[in-house]
Amino acid sequence: MAKEEKKTIWEKRGLEAINAFADEYKAYMSVHKTERENVQGMEEGLKQAGAYTLDEVKEKKISLKPGDLVYDDMMKKSLMIVRIGRKPITDGARLLGAHIDSPRLDLKQHPLYEDTDMAFFDTHYYGGIKKYQWVTLPMALHGVIAKKDGTVVNVCVGEDPSDPVFGVSDLLIHLASRQMSKKASEVIEGENLNILVGSRPLEGEDKDAVKAGILALLKEKYDVTEDDLVSAEIEVVPAGAARDYGLDRSMVMCYGQDDKVCAYPSYRAIMDEKDPEYTSICLLTDKEEIGSVGATGMHSRFFENTLAEVMNALGVYSELELRRTLTKIRVLSSDVSAGFDPTYPDVMDKNNCAYLGRGPVFNKYTGSRGKSGSNDANAEYIAFLRGIMDKEDISCQTAELGKVDAGGGGTIAYILANLGMQVIDFGVPVLNMHAPWEITSKADIYETYLAYRAFVK
Repeated sequence: MAKEEKKTIWEKRGLEAINAFADEYKAYMSVHKTERENVQGMEEGLKQAGAYTLDEVKEKKISLKPGDLVYDDMMKKSLMIVRIGRKPITDGARLLGAHIDSPRLDLKQHPLYEDTDMAFFDTHYYGGIKKYQWVTLPMALHGVIAKKDGTVVNVCVGEDPSDPVFGVSDLLIHLASRQMSKKASEVIEGENLNILVGSRPLEGEDKDAVKAGILALLKEKYDVTEDDLVSAEIEVVPAGAARDYGLDRSMVMCYGQDDKVCAYPSYRAIMDEKDPEYTSICLLTDKEEIGSVGATGMHSRFFENTLAEVMNALGVYSELELRRTLTKIRVLSSDVSAGFDPTYPDVMDKNNCAYLGRGPVFNKYTGSRGKSGSNDANAEYIAFLRGIMDKEDISCQTAELGKVDAGGGGTIAYILANLGMQVIDFGVPVLNMHAPWEITSKADIYETYLAYRAFVK
């Protein structure tokens, strides 16, 4: 008898279900481009679902029961969501951990200047980027301006069709012979990633009249001064909505899919799986692209402190119980993997790489070269996860991040493993990773959501 061929994800799940989830994902990604916007958007969804804030639980001494949702954020840039399970939390938990920051350009503390009758914002790039990819694109400004009186002004310019857009200029090809002879890493210098924001002088001004005009607009729209920009967090990101990609509309193109393409399904899995056996946790962190540092990064104590508060609300906290519980938590570090691109096959081992359309990817180890900076998940845990995926008929694959000596990358996996948890990277394969516009398969996005639900169920 001939061996039955495996069905593709498209055949198993159906076009209608895949497209429906992809449409929801695109709508979300088009609006929530920064870590602050992600936390705000998810907290709005949590409130609508009747979730408790951690402060409410503490102040009102709420008795949490199976199925309840409780959440807390750190400085509005990291978020932890907990769904109480039927088993005691001291029996362990299931954790989906992703990051919600992405490569971008940040405004410097003193960003605004004028040069030859043009006004610019000076930037400092964030995360690992190919700088030449970020020029001559329509860009938008997202973020906040905090004023000395304690008020915080939200900024989002460049997304509405009626908004202006911004960008970094490049040298015309006719005069670029010397530029074109440089290494790719030097074609565009970091200090030249300046955002052009204006060219019209303010009437009645003699000195820096264009800059004065921009300041007048900022004062009129946001009631802020140039000094207020010192306490601003403004991110420069590609302008425009998430779009279908390909003639067959099988893919999604949008900014920030590393790692929101895993963060969004993680959030949805916790929200939609309402009666888990084990307590389920969705942990969405900031600063992964620059080493998971700071109070909002994975290296902070935010996760441990929040878990301790939840355990205290459940009446089971002690420092020893917290440490014991940490070692019983099983984790999917929900982060993307590099999809195979047949245009650049020389950096991939075809037997050990990820392919678009074949489902989420287990990365046993990330790091680089000799597994430097790697988590390296143990065999028993991988076997446990294989059993879950087989039981739920989830299509998935295994991969490394390129050939052994080709480079590498990291995730938050090793930081969680430092606390004694069993962890493996598991996420969506991506093309154009860290570029302004990244590409993913709709089938992979939906299958990843189903895989995360299977894991927390």
